[in-house]
Amino acid sequence: MSKIQMFEKPLGMRDSFPEVNEQKEYIRSTARNFIRSKGYDFIKTPSVEYFETIGKASAIDESSLFKLVDNQGEMLVLRPDMTTPIARIAASKLLKEKNPLRLAYYANVFRSQRREGGRPAEFEQLGLELIGDFSAYGDSEIIHTAVELVKVLGVKSFRITIGHAGVLTAILTNNTNTKEQVDSLRQLLVEKNFVGFEQKLEEIKLSENQIENLIKWIDYSIDSKSLENFKQFLTVDQEYLLEQVDQLQRLLEIQLNDPSIVSFDFTLASHMSYYTGMIFEIHAEGSGSPIGNGGRYDELFNQFNETVGATGFGIRVDRLLEVLPKTVSVEKNTLLLFHEGFYTKANELAVEKRNNKERVTLQYIESVNDLDAYQRSFDEVLIVSEGGSLRE
Repeated sequence: MSKIQMFEKPLGMRDSFPEVNEQKEYIRSTARNFIRSKGYDFIKTPSVEYFETIGKASAIDESSLFKLVDNQGEMLVLRPDMTTPIARIAASKLLKEKNPLRLAYYANVFRSQRREGGRPAEFEQLGLELIGDFSAYGDSEIIHTAVELVKVLGVKSFRITIGHAGVLTAILTNNTNTKEQVDSLRQLLVEKNFVGFEQKLEEIKLSENQIENLIKWIDYSIDSKSLENFKQFLTVDQEYLLEQVDQLQRLLEIQLNDPSIVSFDFTLASHMSYYTGMIFEIHAEGSGSPIGNGGRYDELFNQFNETVGATGFGIRVDRLLEVLPKTVSVEKNTLLLFHEGFYTKANELAVEKRNNKERVTLQYIESVNDLDAYQRSFDEVLIVSEGGSLRE
């Protein structure tokens, strides 16, 4: 193992410099005001949870968990997502006080990386959860809120792709022979590896009819607009799943000013294993990965001995920053330089300007090594000296 260098950071960890940090603060405050206006309350959970509860209940693979041991010998994890801790709180306390619940968060999550590849091990998520509602109205509220939120945050060009975990699982199960085959095909869909998907159909020795059905299903998912075309892949007692999609589609047509930003794709799959119904991704121009995703996760509450409908979404703040226009600060940044003996005078001027909502840096001039370079960081420079305040 090589020696850790003085300025080296743990694998996947990143620093946020002042400009980026200001953008994150803008996102947090703008999103908070909007989300609260929709009736959601913000919540905070511990950064560290028990492995036996949150670690095992989370849909994040165990190899991606940061594990720790406390002084009692208990295995802990840094929270790998926010949905599972919120489900814990809701099941243990909040649902007894209010049902349905509307909760929101802005928090850091942690997922370990095995090798450097530009993927963060710690990143901020912004999201919300609607807990206690089994209906398509809940799903449509979540998608509609996601659409409105990314617009409020300043994303100019984006699309929502909607799928259904139940439809996908039913079609794969109906046209394979084992759970292992279903899991291997689903993983290829998570990776959006359609070439590998067709190759896998041959490798796992499915019947000609099964292969034909699955290839036809892929083709229909890309080109078809009619839900009727998908009934042939489902049994009669599974057709209610398409009725759920149809109701959601009709609700979104009512809610959205531009329904064309939404498309349905039944090959859409998620690595989050607790999704049971509607799932969706938010794709924005400027990012090669979804900036957000969500869906219905009713089965997660089984882990906490509750039968509760739940749906929600999260936005990756780091990916959101990739697609947002770089904001330029409109507030003037003033530097007040003062010489020995003029601190009181300079401080009075700084207080006066700050009371007028100006941003002011007060600096003793003799402490600056490179005065010319330092002054270039400011919009206005004033030197407080014996002759008064002079503009540079």
